[in-house]
Amino acid sequence: MSSLLNGIKANNFVVIGRAGMDLYPDPPGTATQDAQNMTVGLGGSSANIAAGICKLGGRSALVTRVSDDSVGRYCVNQLKHYGVDARYVTPVGGEYRNSLAVYETRVQDHQSVIYRNGAADFQMNKSDVSAVDYNKYGALITAGTVFAAEPSRTATFHAFDLARAANLPIIFDVDYRPYSWTSAAEASDVLSAAADKADMIVGNDEEFGFMAGHIDKGLDKARVLSETTAALVVYKMGHLGAITFAEGQEIRTGIYPVDALKPTGAGDSFMAGFVTSIADGYDIKTALLRGSACASITVSRPGCAPAMADTETLTQFLADHPGPTES
Repeated sequence: MSSLLNGIKANNFVVIGRAGMDLYPDPPGTATQDAQNMTVGLGGSSANIAAGICKLGGRSALVTRVSDDSVGRYCVNQLKHYGVDARYVTPVGGEYRNSLAVYETRVQDHQSVIYRNGAADFQMNKSDVSAVDYNKYGALITAGTVFAAEPSRTATFHAFDLARAANLPIIFDVDYRPYSWTSAAEASDVLSAAADKADMIVGNDEEFGFMAGHIDKGLDKARVLSETTAALVVYKMGHLGAITFAEGQEIRTGIYPVDALKPTGAGDSFMAGFVTSIADGYDIKTALLRGSACASITVSRPGCAPAMADTETLTQFLADHPGPTES
């Protein structure tokens, strides 16, 4: 546990995974099929985490591939806008295209349409991750989508090896997206293999259940991982809060209820809020609650990276909110 926390406390993260373009109808509440105007923003789970870390006072560098076109350049410009180091973001030409998400700023009848055909980020290879000087960072963070296709899968496992050689803890957000995988069986095997190599694992009840073979077995799966390979495991349960396994303890935390505008971006924001709060010296339970507050802020505003909290927003939210629900 100490090596994990010490790595996080450096507050300087190398993040592996996709950056994408988000499009969402304006004004909020509009269905995509009725849209007259669309707003554009930075998206992609790893890019969101990296941006969220920077907005909360940390440092991050993203490792990925983007399409060699105006959309890819947009993503790079947005990363730089949020303060993310984009030196390891490499364009790829040909027919590869950036990830594109079209989603609605509404909860009821919410629609998200993800375009991932010929995804540029899946072209990240071993040379891309080998170019990183891992000694400059405190921890590596990645989300499960990187493992859904080659050469990205092999490259990320290679990055795990390089990070381990540099004594960096590995932080893994399961982030299972069925549409990215050729089969559920393959996804279960590969994500489980990634979890076995991680020092910290974050996932929801469905994701842990998926790796275990049934949702009813997910909690036990999280507990076993914390007892065998991972120093810290966060088992998220939506509106019921979370159970975190750390140093033989089970820490139960609630959520900060808000009037949600959309369901997207909460997990990425939670990760950014949690790790930067640990880096800022908060104990694990307080850091979990701060991560939960970040998630609530994000779902209450349009967009993903644009909606994520900065330090001032988080501080004001915590001062104004009556407190989290009982866990």
